[in-house]
Amino acid sequence: MPGFDLTTPGGRFRTYLDYLWNDHAYLRLGFENAHWVSPELVRTNQPWPFQLARWKKRGIKTIINLRGGFDASFHALEKDACERLGLKMVDFVITSREVPIKQRVLGARDLFASIEYPALMHCKSGADRAGIMSVFYRHFRLGEPIEVAMAELSLRYLHVKQGKTGVLDYVFVRYLAEGKPKGESFTEWVESDLYDPVSMKADFRAEWWGSALTEGLIRRE
Repeated sequence: MPGFDLTTPGGRFRTYLDYLWNDHAYLRLGFENAHWVSPELVRTNQPWPFQLARWKKRGIKTIINLRGGFDASFHALEKDACERLGLKMVDFVITSREVPIKQRVLGARDLFASIEYPALMHCKSGADRAGIMSVFYRHFRLGEPIEVAMAELSLRYLHVKQGKTGVLDYVFVRYLAEGKPKGESFTEWVESDLYDPVSMKADFRAEWWGSALTEGLIRRE
């Protein structure tokens, strides 16, 4: 793992130090923002290795990392912990301020059909990327209507739809306005020419105070 050598005590210490400070992991020592989406899937913020061990004891078999961060300290520690604990780690990168491309939406559908459950899914804060992926899970895996599954994008999970992260909600708002009235399923709409991530992002307007909150005060990833 470039830059983070876990094979020596000194390297492991430096990795944890970077994780603690640069990834703001100290904020997550006692707060996991953990919520069960269903009996087989839980969404959380970035877990510490000791938290992964606790989830393993609770029956979790698969860890889904939504952040990417392949050269980051959190990824090095998470990968190492999963290998030691016998957990399957899956990287599925999604962003919090972009409309996901068609392949990413369909990839989420395929992901939830193929992983071993029970599973834990996380981003950094457990609010935005975990939120949109939970909507996909509830729609594709549980068969819930989009308007019901959208409850996963909520302030209850620390998601702020009034900021730039609200572009994730806007994806589903557009479907309910354009696709559903014509009788299209969400998948059919995503596969149609109407699904244009670039134009949808351009059309979305965040409220100034929401952006000040997500981009300035809490600096959401």
